[in-house]
Amino acid sequence: MRYEFYNQDCIQGAREHLRDNSIDLILTDPPFAINGDKLHKHYNRKEAFVLDGYVEIPQEEYADFSKAWITEAERVLRPGGALIIVSGYSNLLDILNALRGTSLKEFNHIIWKYNFGVNTKSKFVSSHYHILYYCKPGGERTFNNFARFGSRERNGDNRSLLYQDLEDVWVINREYKPGEIKNKNELPTALLIKLIQYLSKPEDVVCDFFLGGFSTAKIAKGLGRSAVGYEINKNSFDYHYEEVEQISINELASKVKVGKDDTPAKAGEPWTEGEINQLDKRYIELRRNGHTKKKTIEILSGEFQRGNWSIIKRLDALNIRERVDPVLKLQFDSE
Repeated sequence: MRYEFYNQDCIQGAREHLRDNSIDLILTDPPFAINGDKLHKHYNRKEAFVLDGYVEIPQEEYADFSKAWITEAERVLRPGGALIIVSGYSNLLDILNALRGTSLKEFNHIIWKYNFGVNTKSKFVSSHYHILYYCKPGGERTFNNFARFGSRERNGDNRSLLYQDLEDVWVINREYKPGEIKNKNELPTALLIKLIQYLSKPEDVVCDFFLGGFSTAKIAKGLGRSAVGYEINKNSFDYHYEEVEQISINELASKVKVGKDDTPAKAGEPWTEGEINQLDKRYIELRRNGHTKKKTIEILSGEFQRGNWSIIKRLDALNIRERVDPVLKLQFDSE
């Protein structure tokens, strides 16, 4: 496994230490260029526990700065590798323009809704960040669809947990850690775990161009990934480097929610005429035996090894409701 961290500017550091096409996932939270040294006034935060030395990027330099580091990110990503950028909206345009000047392909623009936004008096409260998900063309892309939930897992309202987890609006609370030494801005553990689970495999190399509190590196190591990165603030680097050293490789594996691929064996396969005829008969049989429509579809899904939607669409095509006895038809219509 590889754990390499450098107390230097990420642009120069990447040129010195990272080979072309060598990184599987870049997950980073760059400076926002919004007067980071004054953020505590907006969030009512005591700065006594925040490490000194935060380096802000001047507003007038942000476009060139974004282009420079994103160009390096494109170079070092392997074909198929992913770039995740967490950004506020103030300078989002500069980041998007830099991305559009590369070969990287957009896959998602996620909205992360967090708790306790910036206090405002004359406009709506700002309480979200943007998560940009881009990949380098030319290779196999990693997306672990069942990393956290199987397709049949449901919540108390019978909604798919997998579907909810894959939606592109995330509600994840910040971690304020009162009384603890912290960096100027840190991404929550739950957010990092989710991204790393979905977008990388064990032993992949995860890179953070702006380590800050080393949160990405800590989670990557805890999930059995290699980690590399850069942090220009020496106070932050020295303090958090020691924390990474204390983490055991893969120590989070037994603590995180893990899903499994429970896709039905015949999902996506065309229906044969024999299967269609059997489905027709079996549906009527189960319904006349008193099973609800929901339970019937669940049973049929297991018997025919098809997803629920495949069963439902095939039943609709058979137009079964028109060929059952009147009593059952009334029951069907009431469900």
